[in-house]
Amino acid sequence: MSTAEQNRRRNQLAPRRAPVQARARERARQILDVTGRLLEQVGLNDLTTILIAKELGVSVGSVYHYFPNKHAILYAMGEQWLASLTERLDDLATSDLEQLALENFLDDLLERWLSVYREQRGLLPLVQAMWGIPELHELDQRHDELVINHLVEMFSRMGFSCPPNESNRLARATLETCHAMMLVIVNQEGVRSQRTRADLRNMLMVLLEPHRNDTRPSGLDDVEAP
Repeated sequence: MSTAEQNRRRNQLAPRRAPVQARARERARQILDVTGRLLEQVGLNDLTTILIAKELGVSVGSVYHYFPNKHAILYAMGEQWLASLTERLDDLATSDLEQLALENFLDDLLERWLSVYREQRGLLPLVQAMWGIPELHELDQRHDELVINHLVEMFSRMGFSCPPNESNRLARATLETCHAMMLVIVNQEGVRSQRTRADLRNMLMVLLEPHRNDTRPSGLDDVEAP
């Protein structure tokens, strides 16, 4: 998708007015919170602005005062989720990664990453919307770019001296593995969730440890990073 097309769709989904006053910001936050709860209860297909307004105890017109349609609300939720993920990854990047053992790095990474997934209400339907609704595809692309760029930079600081295309491949493999497993973990409880998290950590160790000092992996000379 071209930059112009991305901007056009983003403008279509922008809130009708930026909430400036505290009361307006609170109402916008309530709309997002209620939408997250309803996503968990009724799912994406049965979610409507009428249902959101009814749950809030306001008119549909009051919801439209802040968001032009359901997709705009979902877009705002996705942006909120990406902002939280950016904050946690940026915070991790301030650590002394150069001196951090891979095991400790993965523990810290998963703790921060999972906290974002656990905090977001209606995460699975939201992720499905980002992937399946054309107006929200840009959020899915931004999510992948955000995580991959952070991981590539952190791998470099930790001594992964492999070529850029290989570092990018490892970052994407880490992203896809974590994303799929975390969507499972946040829907589990107790020991079951803990064991799945431990399995994810072990999988990442197996994936990353052999490549930490692999400076010239064979067979990748002509492969460009996506």
